[in-house]
Amino acid sequence: MSTDIARKVLAIEADAVRALIDRIGPEFERAEDLIAGAKGRVIVTGLGKSGIVGRKIASTFSSIGVPAFYLHPVEGAHGDIGMVMRGDVALVISKSGSTDELTTILSHLKHLGIPIISMTGNLSSNLAVVSDVVLDISVECEACPYNIVPTASTTVAMALGDALAISLFERKGLTAEDFASLHPGGAIGRKLTYKVEDLMVSGENLPLADIRSPMGVVVDIMTRKKLGIAVVTDKGKLAGVITDGDLRRLLQRVERPLDVDAGKALMLTGRENAPRMKPVTIERTAFAARAANLMETHIITALVVTDDENRPIGLIRWIDLSLAGVI
Repeated sequence: MSTDIARKVLAIEADAVRALIDRIGPEFERAEDLIAGAKGRVIVTGLGKSGIVGRKIASTFSSIGVPAFYLHPVEGAHGDIGMVMRGDVALVISKSGSTDELTTILSHLKHLGIPIISMTGNLSSNLAVVSDVVLDISVECEACPYNIVPTASTTVAMALGDALAISLFERKGLTAEDFASLHPGGAIGRKLTYKVEDLMVSGENLPLADIRSPMGVVVDIMTRKKLGIAVVTDKGKLAGVITDGDLRRLLQRVERPLDVDAGKALMLTGRENAPRMKPVTIERTAFAARAANLMETHIITALVVTDDENRPIGLIRWIDLSLAGVI
């Protein structure tokens, strides 16, 4: 029974968001233009559940370099509205568009000539009438059985706020470096601040083995470096990698595995006897988050870090990313 209810709620909210897609048009573009062209801040306001959504939208805007803050409409009516200045733009959220507590703020915004973008489900409401741009967040029904509790409507408002934010993100042309400067702490900051060179194993700790070395030597290097991998080179250039898994396959396929050289081992240890692919590499200046994405894509736990001439200069492992809090 409970799972049926959960599926129904999710279906209602998903349908509400899908219906929103068809409403994205000129009004959305006008709202984006107003925010992008504002000389001041984005003042986000709303009451109750709309206020909670507003706080999140303001936070998201700020995280992409669009100065924004949430203004509680009741506190605004008692003095906080003094924070609003000419040059700001307002984003007002209200499902009904007729919330009494918004009246004072709307009047002050109009008096200052502040452009008003509204998100409302009532296009004939007072809020819609006084707004410069109206974004329709109406829903066919809420997810609660009595069509009362704000559920689908708040989901739609949140999604539309995200759409505005990401559209502005693209418009501003933010780089990963720009985003990192706005998120110096937490997991996002670590993903966008750490570079591969900050976390990689390098120098004397790098388990390098020449392609002509017998596997007995390669195993010794792997044992001493304690990384579970050997980086094989040919005249200083990257030739491949040998992992603990490769050693197991070599033991299964070769009668005297320690007498085989590293080059031969690379040829004999492909998974399911398939030819080995070139090792996945990364440059030292890449963000650690990109290293994580490459490892996930290729289902591997380590990347060789190479220079412009394909010489191995480091090794970055999944565990290094984990210990640094990147993943």
